[in-house]
Amino acid sequence: MPMRMRRTRGARLSYGTLVAAATAALLATLVTPADARPEPAAPTGSATQAASGAASVRESRPVHSYADAVRESVWVDTGLDGDGDGRTDRVAVDIVRPRETAAAGRKIPVIMDASPYYACCGRGNEGQKKTYDADGNPVGFPLFYDNFFVPRGYAFVAVDLAGTNRSDGCDDVGGRSDVQSAKAVVDWLNGRARGYTSRTGGTRARATTWSTGNVGMIGKSWDGTIANGVAATGVEGLKTIVPIGAISSWYDYFHSQGAPLYDANPSWLSEYVNSPEAQARCGAVQDRITAGTPYSGDRTAAWTERDHVRNAAKVKASVFVVHGQQDLNVRANQFGRWWDALGAQGVERKIWLSQTGHVDPFDFRRADWVRTLHRWFDHYLLGHENGIDREPVADIERAPDRWTTDRQWPPRGTAVTTLRPAPGAAPGPGVLGRTPAAPGSTATFTDDPGLGELDWASRIDAATPEKAGFVTRPLSRDLRISGSSQVTVTATPTTATAHLSAVLVDLGPDTIRDYGAEGEGITTLTERSCWGASTPGDSACFKETEARTADVGHTVVSRGWADLGTWADPGEERPLIPGRAYTMTLDLAATDHVVPAGHRLALIVGGTDKDLLDPPSTTPTLTLDLARTRARLPLVGGAESFARATSGAYPAVPSLAPTAPSPAVAAPPAAVAGPRLPGFGAAR
Repeated sequence: MPMRMRRTRGARLSYGTLVAAATAALLATLVTPADARPEPAAPTGSATQAASGAASVRESRPVHSYADAVRESVWVDTGLDGDGDGRTDRVAVDIVRPRETAAAGRKIPVIMDASPYYACCGRGNEGQKKTYDADGNPVGFPLFYDNFFVPRGYAFVAVDLAGTNRSDGCDDVGGRSDVQSAKAVVDWLNGRARGYTSRTGGTRARATTWSTGNVGMIGKSWDGTIANGVAATGVEGLKTIVPIGAISSWYDYFHSQGAPLYDANPSWLSEYVNSPEAQARCGAVQDRITAGTPYSGDRTAAWTERDHVRNAAKVKASVFVVHGQQDLNVRANQFGRWWDALGAQGVERKIWLSQTGHVDPFDFRRADWVRTLHRWFDHYLLGHENGIDREPVADIERAPDRWTTDRQWPPRGTAVTTLRPAPGAAPGPGVLGRTPAAPGSTATFTDDPGLGELDWASRIDAATPEKAGFVTRPLSRDLRISGSSQVTVTATPTTATAHLSAVLVDLGPDTIRDYGAEGEGITTLTERSCWGASTPGDSACFKETEARTADVGHTVVSRGWADLGTWADPGEERPLIPGRAYTMTLDLAATDHVVPAGHRLALIVGGTDKDLLDPPSTTPTLTLDLARTRARLPLVGGAESFARATSGAYPAVPSLAPTAPSPAVAAPPAAVAGPRLPGFGAAR
């Protein structure tokens, strides 16, 4: 249940508050670029009272001075000694909060972004970093959270993970130190941990004089992963998290069912994000990461420590998930398993699914995002009864900038439906339908690491040696896939090692966000818009973006990969016996996609998915036993919807548009973390 906002005395704004607000507005005008658009006005019907007013307030308003806000740094003791220097580590916490609430003795909630990237790499589309004055006091905070929410009565807290920027310790790439870096700050905000005014001194800093203890964590990629991890500890005071393109299991970021994904090497990430001082002292930590996360893909205690899904039962916070369905950095299986696990525990949830790659919603749906996030935090941190908890749970991008909603996700009436591959009547692809293949039916392909899912899909109607493809007839009605799919194969390899890929493809022309290009579905413009108040050292104005689109002849809907050697034990690879048949199930990433009438749905099974999956040590040929191979898809309307969509007359569709080939193979630049297609941005 949402918490109730504590009543405060009086609903009128004081003269001092009005003057401060007017001053802040004037200053924002002075530091705002001349061509920038100001923050949009509140929607019609929004409350006009201040956040410090009566309990009837439905929306916090910008009544506090951002220019005069308290800006301070605190170092919180994590209780760990990650760098082995004999002292417990302190993490740096930079804070900006309204001066007016502090002067009045009023306590306020906290929005927190804990990140390893504040010094090494920057945050957001413009790569912003923290900035400080000559005395080390915080001046600039990346992103818009501080500019927008501090005037509305929130504190914003930016935490440097252990080993990064101004913190002690060593970053351990999603392990105990990473999570404890942020959890300790939540504890400090609630009076349960120690904070200090300096990195080494003994003067205590206390948050309970100004913090309600109610915390909302937010962040994209690694930052959102930390939010997931802290929520999975069950820490008291964490009321909500907003993970954007975030990891829920680090194993599944670097491997997929035993198969190493592109550049599957977590240890170097620690050195990359660590401060220069930490790089000199954290070699032992990096050695432990390397030893605990073998390239073989075997599951170890280190991976278990970094798996937040297993602790979903501990989550007490509400969760607002945002993810790009074509994110090939933090892939969509990361949100799917987390979402399902949270739902099984009855956690309050909301979800946005875009057509982009690894992109923040501020850069693909800006106005709606700020408005929705504002209402979300108002509800879960201030207790405003604004109805956001009763609205549709899911927003899904169907085409560039065109969104639909669902009351629940996956929607009511979704049922897992088994589809079966079978040989076709002529050379080319086989058939995908409800009828099992005759016993003894087979399909054979040879792993070709030089080709990938885009190549397979573009050659679906040709009998090519690197893949086995199966297609439905053209659909007479739209067919919606919503949720996570599985493909079970029985395959006989010719070598002792083999990797498998399974891909669902929508065959038909469409205009989509160009997730494979620079920007991963967005183009950054020169114009700016402003979202909150500015100071000379921290502008609230950001470059606008627009959708970057591509006309395609097919769209990859979902994908999954596996090492066939984990068929018996998902935690350990075993050598295969050539000529022996093995059965295993590949988990495909969650998705929500409508295959339009006139299009076809394809299932493709291949070996190495170029640029996404590392090849095995051999070059196997695999023979599929089609009678023992099947796909289980979550279809809205279940088997009946598939039967209707694959019967009756179907509309004609234009010829397939020319399709761009798979990106050329290129080594990832040193500053790019994790598996990706060439040209993709860093894992941040």
